[in-house]
Amino acid sequence: MLASQDPRLAGRVAFTYPNFVSYTLARFFIVVALEMQSVAVGWQVYEITKRPIDLGYVGLAQFLPGFVLFLFAGHAADVFDRRKLLIWCYGGFGLCSALLLAISWRAPQSVHSIYVVLVLLGVFRSFNFPVSRALLPQLVPEEHFSNAVAWNASTFQIATIAGPAIGGIAYALFRGPEAVYGIAVIVSILSTILTLRIRPLPTSPEKQLVEKEPISLRTVLAGFHFIWEKKLILGSISLDMFAVLLGGAVALLPVYARTILHTGPWGLGLLRSAPGVGAALMAIMVAHRPIRRRAGLTMLFFVAAFGAFTIVFGVSRNLILSLVALFLIGASDMVSVIIRATLVQVATPDEMRGRVNAVDMLFIGVSNELGEFESGLTAQWFGTVPAVVLGGVGTLLVIATWAWLFPELRSADQLTVAELVPK
Repeated sequence: MLASQDPRLAGRVAFTYPNFVSYTLARFFIVVALEMQSVAVGWQVYEITKRPIDLGYVGLAQFLPGFVLFLFAGHAADVFDRRKLLIWCYGGFGLCSALLLAISWRAPQSVHSIYVVLVLLGVFRSFNFPVSRALLPQLVPEEHFSNAVAWNASTFQIATIAGPAIGGIAYALFRGPEAVYGIAVIVSILSTILTLRIRPLPTSPEKQLVEKEPISLRTVLAGFHFIWEKKLILGSISLDMFAVLLGGAVALLPVYARTILHTGPWGLGLLRSAPGVGAALMAIMVAHRPIRRRAGLTMLFFVAAFGAFTIVFGVSRNLILSLVALFLIGASDMVSVIIRATLVQVATPDEMRGRVNAVDMLFIGVSNELGEFESGLTAQWFGTVPAVVLGGVGTLLVIATWAWLFPELRSADQLTVAELVPK
């Protein structure tokens, strides 16, 4: 494509490919819908029960399906048409939003029905992550893939900014979650329509033969075996998992907004958006100034910063300081996200990307959704502020341990195929 050769477009060359544009817009809108919904669900659940542990159950309900299904979801992404699977996932997200809307109309006094829908949402998420990640390399030529990864991360983070802000404002303006869930339904339908326009690049005959491989214990576990053999990948994704598992404070934001910072749903939306703002700006910076050297040490440094800023947020009693701390948490986390995503995608053969990304999804699910449960549980035991501060300290301890356990991570330099996949 001639446009892709224009030096003025070098920083955003991925957007010269219509498939990538449709994919990115669809993913942007679906993330906006899910982030809006997460604000509404968190506030609604806490408003009903007034217990931090129930916010932890929100994460647990979404994590368990992925823990059970991730191996089969990854294999499905390598066997079936990825575009069609993605369409089903986006349609499923819209269905879950519609069910939450119907539940809210009944003014529930119990959160049990909400948890049932969150489990269903977790089922669709378990398939969405590996198929969405595995589809991306089929949308742009290989030479522009790194640019696509950076912009994909950027638009994702922009969506995590817009989604919570819109969700919090809509919740406050309409005095309830119904408007949030209704908007999420409409946005999910829009994402499904955009995905219908995607036409992936053709695959080679060899790849097509691999995709027809039947499900067996060996093929399902191939992703685990691959990651175990690649110690650099294992170290990077497990580091991110344990750091975010211990240092995640997002699940407790409704408690901070309501009882510590004394704000309303609009303030919760701002708090949920702040990490996305920092992450988006960092992702855009990395898109224009890629990490070229000392990738491993860079990752270790920024994960340590993630833990330190988590401690700052934990002890803050000022809304502005809390927003700044969350902004820096998001910016620090984005560096490790980009390094990990590049490692996984570049070092994995296309015919295994679904299964490897499914294993990566399990690690991310453990850090995010199970991390929410861990945060809710420790807050119930020790109190909200001690739980967040202890989590930040735990992240710093994980950094020291992983730097010793994985010397490959300390010595990782350039994120290139030549270094990651030596001949």
